Amino acid sequence: MALKLDDKKIKLLIKEGVKEAMDAQMIKLGAFLIPYVSEAEQKNIVKLYKWPSRKASRSYQVEL
Repeated sequence: MALKLDDKKIKLLIKEGVKEAMDAQMIKLGAFLIPYVSEAEQKNIVKLYKWPSRKASRSYQVEL
């Protein structure tokens, strides 16, 4: 049983696949470019500026 796909369907499938791959790579790149903050530095930041309110900020954790 052979599948017959026209050019538009093939192009759309490739385009979606490339977009998904690029999105995944951009997420990894963004996480890589975030500067490292040591625990001591984070404590100093919290001491100086306090924790942000939960209403004003969101945090995301990405595993590489």
